[in-house]
Amino acid sequence: MWRFSALLLAVASSLSPTDHSGPAAGRAAADSLNGRWDIVIRTAHGSAPSWLEVESSGRDALVGRFVGIVGSARPISRIVVRADSFHFAIPHQWEDGSGELVVDGRLAGGKLTGRMTFPDSTSSEFTATRAPLLRRAAAPVWGAPIHLLHANDLGGWHSTAQPNQWEVKNGVLHSPKSGANIVSDRTFGDFKLHIEFRYPAESNSGVYLRGRYEVQVQDDLGHHPSTDAIAGVYGFIEPSEVAARKPGEWQSYDITLVGRSVTVVLNGRRVICDRDIPGITGGALDSDEGAPGPILLQGDHGPIEYRNIVVTPAR
Repeated sequence: MWRFSALLLAVASSLSPTDHSGPAAGRAAADSLNGRWDIVIRTAHGSAPSWLEVESSGRDALVGRFVGIVGSARPISRIVVRADSFHFAIPHQWEDGSGELVVDGRLAGGKLTGRMTFPDSTSSEFTATRAPLLRRAAAPVWGAPIHLLHANDLGGWHSTAQPNQWEVKNGVLHSPKSGANIVSDRTFGDFKLHIEFRYPAESNSGVYLRGRYEVQVQDDLGHHPSTDAIAGVYGFIEPSEVAARKPGEWQSYDITLVGRSVTVVLNGRRVICDRDIPGITGGALDSDEGAPGPILLQGDHGPIEYRNIVVTPAR
């Protein structure tokens, strides 16, 4: 996955809480903080997405999960609440990191504001709003299929960085080496996606639904299912089995996303069935979960090929 040194996240450290505002005030603040939050971090390079989930553990404790700009969802073992402020810390995620992520925030007017201090000791301010439920009142009515890939050019797509290593030839979208990600120009709300992919041994990619929720593409034949294995929603949802084929063979996803509910079929086998995705995954384009979003294909972890990319949107 995304392996940058900044904003590294890992298993949560335990903190010792003391609420000096009184039990009743502390419980009220904790109740108001409970739930899922879509975060926007203001960095020196522009805004970046993040996500937080808070829930009660027992009568007096708050725990949670956190997704940073990169990395998977990380557990928070203790969130300290004092009056309308909160605090938690998470050690670095990967072995090449150091320090910890420290979050200090305040709840006011139904929104969160505060500051994050990252493992490299830099810090940024953030704001957060409650994540939308994305519940649908009725089943979708599907429209006409849209073929997103041209035969011999990148029309309808743009890369996230330069230089762009992606190319299209004979209907195959090919990234010969690690480089930029690529994003569809069109955006979608609820949709069905058919996409075929092929990778060499030990390569890695990902299909981001609405540019926010990554379904893993990875050489995992013979491995156990996990949230970071092929067909998993990265860091959140584990597939029921690893239905992968050998490297070098074409494989297919048929994915349905309605609101937060996702169904994933890998090579004709349904491995995730109507599961709710809690929030954005690491590497998301943004945290505006209520808005339509594009298809993003990850190109920064080795060679990958895609073809027959067809989206059927809900009307």
